[in-house]
Amino acid sequence: MMAPVVTVTRRLPQAVEARLSAEFDARLSADDTPFAADRLIAAMRDSDAVLGTVTDRFDATVLAAGGRRRAGIVANFAVGVNNIDLDTARAEGVVVTNTPGVLTDATADVALTLILNVTRRVPESEALLRQGRWQGFSPTLLLGSALQGKVLGIIGMGRIGKAVARRAALGFGMKVIYYNRSPVADAGVEAAARGSIDAVMAEADVISLHLPGGAGNARLISAQRIGLMKPTAYLINTARGDVVDEPALIEALRTRRIAGAGLDVFAAEPQVPHALLDLPNVALLPHIGSATVETRTAMGMLAVDNIAAHFGAQDYPSRVV
Repeated sequence: MMAPVVTVTRRLPQAVEARLSAEFDARLSADDTPFAADRLIAAMRDSDAVLGTVTDRFDATVLAAGGRRRAGIVANFAVGVNNIDLDTARAEGVVVTNTPGVLTDATADVALTLILNVTRRVPESEALLRQGRWQGFSPTLLLGSALQGKVLGIIGMGRIGKAVARRAALGFGMKVIYYNRSPVADAGVEAAARGSIDAVMAEADVISLHLPGGAGNARLISAQRIGLMKPTAYLINTARGDVVDEPALIEALRTRRIAGAGLDVFAAEPQVPHALLDLPNVALLPHIGSATVETRTAMGMLAVDNIAAHFGAQDYPSRVV
């Protein structure tokens, strides 16, 4: 029997590509660039499965593939699936899977990295050195904000939100409050629920976002909500760029309406507004929340597990649709 054809849109860790090649007729990425719509349509027509990433836009046109769709599964190399039209996937009978759980710790680590970077003014400090402007020790040079005893506000108390709460509370002595759409049975550490996003935005010293992107949450952190923040507060986003009103955030940072921000995601990746790049009070990372060898390998293996389950008529480890 012929092995199923699996198109892989981006380069993956070596162990993942080796497994794909061993188990399937794998069409691996040669150039490691995001697939444009025409390449995605061709993949849906010519493959039995597509292993894609957040940079691939599986919209209605791509999923329908002009009525000549062959692929029965899109295995998304991510937890979020806002790059996929789930309603069309259901209508077309395309299975959609994701990779939850395995990237929790890595993403939480990056959230704490951003918190520390922006509260201790690391970007400004490094720039001072690299530009040769440091004049030596000064008692008032680049004074930041301590975390001990401060309030961390988490919006989205899922796996990653809980992992961030644990690190902040146990490692840095922060008080934790949170908002979640549904009740949280066990936050893992002492944490107090708040009844609204607005309440968290107004009370917290550091706000960390851990909620899915997509149309339902687009600009959920609006100009009005950013305006609720303390002038000494910081906004951290390792979720999806579209959940924040980016122009409003830039204006709040530019005018020092808030103290700073730490961002791993952006509204129109890979484009980052020049206004953000020019601001001293923001720490920026290029969407590396899950970027460890161990985590990206585990994500890839979970995606392959889902593909194998599809062709083996087994239960999917992490099916979305």
